[in-house]
Amino acid sequence: MVKLKVTQIRSDIGGKQNQRDTLRSLGLKRIRDVVVKEDRPEFRGMINTVAHLVTVEEVD
Repeated sequence: MVKLKVTQIRSDIGGKQNQRDTLRSLGLKRIRDVVVKEDRPEFRGMINTVAHLVTVEEVD
């Protein structure tokens, strides 16, 4: 299964509470944190919520 490498590139300071909660749920705490998640609809929705704060790459 394809995996997604999610990297936080911007701070959540000044963001909405749901965006902060979404970053924490993804496992991101600070700028340049990286997590690898499976490519599933639940994670895609979370990534869409914070798309302006993260970058996403596909990893095999």
